[in-house]
Amino acid sequence: MKIPYSEKIEAAVSYLRPQIPFEPEVGIILGTGLGQLMDEVQVEWEVDYSDIPHFPVSTVESHLGKIIFGHLENRKVLVLKGRVHYYEGYDMKQVTFPVRVLRQLGVKRLFISNAAGGLDPKFSIGDLMIVNDHIDLFPENPLRGPNLSDFGSRFPDMSEPYDPALIRKALDIGERNNIPLHQGVYVGLSGPNLETRAEYRYLRTIGADAVGMSTVPEVIVARHMGLPVFAVSAITDLCTPEAIKKITIEEVIAAAAKAEPGITRIIRGLISSS
Repeated sequence: MKIPYSEKIEAAVSYLRPQIPFEPEVGIILGTGLGQLMDEVQVEWEVDYSDIPHFPVSTVESHLGKIIFGHLENRKVLVLKGRVHYYEGYDMKQVTFPVRVLRQLGVKRLFISNAAGGLDPKFSIGDLMIVNDHIDLFPENPLRGPNLSDFGSRFPDMSEPYDPALIRKALDIGERNNIPLHQGVYVGLSGPNLETRAEYRYLRTIGADAVGMSTVPEVIVARHMGLPVFAVSAITDLCTPEAIKKITIEEVIAAAAKAEPGITRIIRGLISSS
């Protein structure tokens, strides 16, 4: 017998809630190579994804696959150390399942980081881009199918998917701490292959500044549930015609490490001020 999606969410929440020492206020999703923030978290408890009923387990080597409960800047945080992606073979409801669980556990704001390719010629490897909008080019929408009316409306508004107040605060934090910050549009594709030169030109033509294989589905589901979202991309490779070169996952992780101190400072500042 097929278990309804809402019951799977409740099963995961029911498993986790008795184990955690508090109701989390802030949710954080860490992208590829972006785990340095965990060094700043006072960890209270951690759970492997594989132990949680119905929770998707990452098959990507650089994504550890743990939920971390702890404190950061005197706030109660829940950190997803590693995410799952559509290209791993999961459907979009599975990809966004963790975000549903975070909301049901009490999270009131969601912070997302990702590694992305830079389409804007002004970008350099290791730069940070605050995401102020996105383009969804995934072949499946996470809200497809019967609406979960207990979570949100059938047709959620997406005119401001990324919270303007959080963006303003992040820009102020960057200025005060001498952290250069770009703003731009993130385009999400299914992957796992990187794009061709022609595809990079197309993505730039339609208005994208950075490209990646995550974030967009999670943001759609977060906004469906009314969660304010802040997202930041670490530019790990350059996708302009004159700068394109073959790249390895090791190079992506190294570039993400270059961006990590800035991301950590921005997210810490946002958490402490919210």
